[in-house]
Order: sequence, then structure tokens, then C-alpha cells
Amino acid sequence: MALSRRAACAMLLLTPAALRTTSAFAAPNVPSGVIKIIAPFVPGGTADVLARAIATRLGQMYKQSVIVQNIPGSGGNIGAQVAADAKPNGSTLLLGTIGIHAAYSIYRHLPYNPPKDLQPVVVLGGVPCVIAVNLKRPFQTLKQLVDYARTNPRKLTFGSAGYGSSTHMVGELFQQAAGIQLTHIPYKGSAASMSDLIGGQIDMMFELITTAGPIVKAGQIRGLAVTSKDRSPVLPDIPTVSELLVPGFDASGWFTIATSSKVPEATVKQLNKDINSILRLPELQATWTNLALNIMGGSPEDGRQFFASETKKWSKVIETAHLSLG
Repeated sequence: MALSRRAACAMLLLTPAALRTTSAFAAPNVPSGVIKIIAPFVPGGTADVLARAIATRLGQMYKQSVIVQNIPGSGGNIGAQVAADAKPNGSTLLLGTIGIHAAYSIYRHLPYNPPKDLQPVVVLGGVPCVIAVNLKRPFQTLKQLVDYARTNPRKLTFGSAGYGSSTHMVGELFQQAAGIQLTHIPYKGSAASMSDLIGGQIDMMFELITTAGPIVKAGQIRGLAVTSKDRSPVLPDIPTVSELLVPGFDASGWFTIATSSKVPEATVKQLNKDINSILRLPELQATWTNLALNIMGGSPEDGRQFFASETKKWSKVIETAHLSLG
């Protein structure tokens, strides 16, 4: 479910000290004028809130307008293509995800080439998922759900934000690790999927804790397990898949800032430096905690290595599951 406007705004409330500009100078390698961050999903979700948090701070740093534009569709790839094709001066950035940078092979005929047409600026961090079920389903534990699924292949349905999204891919990896078969129901974003989970039209989701955590706490859905190797401080009482079923299981969604591969190296390095400093700001740590974001950061080269590793991981999942679209 998308975060409410009130909740999204609350996450970005800054202290008086935080409202002071972090840098009094204009970055020499960043273009003047309006900078745009494309959030390739519907407003209100994790990617959107992250994009707005970064945009607010960059605007303060550079003393210029930094806006967020939502361009959803095709697991984020429609917005990603816009960023790839934009004027390569660093004025158009992308809030990237697994679906764009690592699971793109699920799409047979993308009109652009993600690894060639995009480059990382910085990896922001990872967000684990929670395996959640509708309250009317009888499963009180992960074992009960898996036992049922093993004897009733494809009977249980799980919703996602769309083909290739993190909420889809984590579900596919879990099926392979647990030896079960579920039926995937893709939606145009997590909001519609979560609405149907609450309403009982689907059985379960592998949803990002940012979105699902408050709904689990409100008692509207039942959380059975967290997909990261360690428990999440957002849902500390819910055990991990690694604890309960598959030792070492670790699968999280993650988010990046990326841009066209044609943007000059000096501009990318400047943006990397400045966004890394935003990630480390003490007054924003509570925001990252509320978003369940495990901060990563690092250099553009770190990002390229991360993309390569994650692409290998998720391509194997896609190949094993025989996933292909369009």
C-alpha cells in the first residue's frame, strides 16, 4: 500500500538545524537549473518517499530546484528509459531498483539496454520484505503456509508491484528455496496489491517492510517472516526466513540513484559525494529507520560491482523459474 500523504510528509519533517543548507557553494560539476529525479512508480511508496528525501536535500545543497517526477510502468523500466534517454548533463536522475538494474532479463524486448544505457551514481540501501497473509487465511506460522503450499501447488496466490519488481523477485526466490509453487498476480504498484491482500482477493505478499510494516502493526494483515538475514527493527518480533525455514536466506529490495551512462564522470562523482553526505546526516537517520532502509552508499564503482553481483543472482532466479514477459 502507498504511504499516506501525512505519513510521507512526516518522514521528511526536518529539525531547524536540518533546514540549514548543508553546503554554501554550488557544486561545480552539477548543471544549473532544475534537476529532476524520476521515481518510476506511483506516488507514496518507498521509492517515491526516498526520491523526495534526496531531492529535498540536494535542493538545499545546490540552492536550486530538485523535483521528483513519477513515471510508473513495466516494473520501473518506462521511467528508467526516460532517464537513460535524457540530456546527459546530470540534470535527470533515476531512483533505481532491482527490476531496473538486476532483473531486466525478465523482459525480452526492452526498448533500451539497462546495463549499457544507465550508470550508478550511488546505491542508497536495502529494504527487507515481510511475508504477509490475509487475516482470514488459517496460517499462523511460516511452516503452516509452506506445508500447505507443498501439498497444494499453485493454489496460493501472491501479489506484487509488477513483473520483475523486488516484491515479485523475492517471492520467486522464496518459492525456489522453500520448494513450493505459488501463483503470481502482478499489479501496477504495491498499493493495489496490498488493498487486495487486505480485502482477501489474494492470499499473500512479499512486501517491503516500509509499506507493509505499519499495516502489520495495525493488525490488518499477518506477518509470518522477514526475508532479510537479520530481524528488522521495524518488526522485531517477527522472525526471519533464515531462522524458521531456510538457513542463510537473505533477500531484500534495494534502491539506487542512477543516471544516463553518457553523463560525464566528474558530474557523477560530484553527485555521488553529495548524496553520500546526505545519507550520513544525523538528522536523517530516523527517516531511514522509519523507511526500514539499511544504508549502503559507496562509490559509483561500488555500485557497478553491486549491480553485477545482483544481476547474476536474480538472472539465475529468472532462468530457474522460466520467467519471461513481452
